[in-house]
Amino acid sequence: MNKTPPREKDQKTQAPLAHYQGIYKTLDPHEIARRCALPFDEKISAFSLRLVGKDYRAAFPGFELRDRTGAGVKSPYEKILLLRYLCEGKYFDSTGKSLAYNQIPWGAVYYPNFEGRCIRRFARSFGNDIALFRQIMEGTESLRARALPQGDAGYRFEFINGLFMSLLLWAGDDEFPPGAQILFDDNFVFAFSAEDIAAVGEVVIERLTGFRNNFPARTKEKG
Repeated sequence: MNKTPPREKDQKTQAPLAHYQGIYKTLDPHEIARRCALPFDEKISAFSLRLVGKDYRAAFPGFELRDRTGAGVKSPYEKILLLRYLCEGKYFDSTGKSLAYNQIPWGAVYYPNFEGRCIRRFARSFGNDIALFRQIMEGTESLRARALPQGDAGYRFEFINGLFMSLLLWAGDDEFPPGAQILFDDNFVFAFSAEDIAAVGEVVIERLTGFRNNFPARTKEKG
């Protein structure tokens, strides 16, 4: 299997990361706080936020993203996504409507890519073990996920402060592979571009896959 060489991968992330870090430090933190509805603590010069159920502080003006233990986020993709939100995004309350990816502005254009990177990957990752998916969503208390009646398993949870999304799974059988759907509350369209919303899907799947390690007995039993 062909893999992107580490140096080339670094080049793809370091340039945009540096670009948005440069923009971020020129902004007014109080304007960011109002626009994104995020608390800003002047004493420590940092925003408080929740990302996939975990509390973080985003330092300003030198951007760093650290959890309560002081551990930093390693993924450059997560850092770029959050920086783009802080630099460009806007928070508005949701009207209560959920949107499929192809219903968001420009989503239909990027949908084939999103379907492969997110929906099919999500189905492959959890569709053959829905019990494990339920255990992750219900057993990870920090997610505060709410079960939904759609699908064989469905949950709504907060991606970042006030921005909620839903994951739905359908089990496969002898004739059909597992199916999945990812829905976003309608206020996502003000916070992120279509390309960034696709990145949201990838970040969430990556984090949920990592949560498997919190259920070793269940994972071992499956293996």
